[in-house]
Amino acid sequence: MYFQHSSALWQDFPALVPGVIHVKGITPDAIVDDPVAACGARAATRLSGTAEGQLPEIQAWRRAFSAMGLKPTQYRCASESLLRRFRKEGALPRIHPLIDLCNAVSLAYAIPVGVFDVSRVSGNLEVRYADGDEAYETFSGAVERPDAREVVFADDERRAHARRWTNRQSGYSAVREATSEVLIVSEALHDSAADDMAELLESLTAALREVWSVTPTTAVLTPGSPRFAC
Repeated sequence: MYFQHSSALWQDFPALVPGVIHVKGITPDAIVDDPVAACGARAATRLSGTAEGQLPEIQAWRRAFSAMGLKPTQYRCASESLLRRFRKEGALPRIHPLIDLCNAVSLAYAIPVGVFDVSRVSGNLEVRYADGDEAYETFSGAVERPDAREVVFADDERRAHARRWTNRQSGYSAVREATSEVLIVSEALHDSAADDMAELLESLTAALREVWSVTPTTAVLTPGSPRFAC
């Protein structure tokens, strides 16, 4: 299996900095309270001085959504949605220790972090413009057809594992109790994205090693090296 972004996306969004982690050995009984709390404290500090919509990481994604023809206050990137909920409620709901950890890291860095159950991905996974015939399954089990030219995470069977790029993941490949192997994808577009992505990957992989005693494989993708092999 490999993961990549299409050449058209690299051309249209040259500031893109994707970070990728592949890891096996995930279990649902891990305790992630300490890293989740540390990430929450970092997010709270940032939000104490400004609204999430003013953060440079979020501003960059709002510009990208506008460029895709989406109203950025109607369709928000995943990290902005998490930050909004965190600011209003003071915490995020617990779902699964890996999701809780990745959501917390997304809060801390204001950068979207998606997690895909590898066993639910058919063949390879590419972030690309949709043709309009891909199938996207919601968390309730309903099937939608992404609009043509919408950015999706699509596998070889033309299943869309995320819609509107970093806006909404599919329930089909979401982490569940039986999940053991995952692909974690984080994407940033702001000016300091390269440095911030390196820090995010280091922080997240350190937590994965400590909590699950696993050995993650990581990479930062570029136009010259756009493919990550699992």
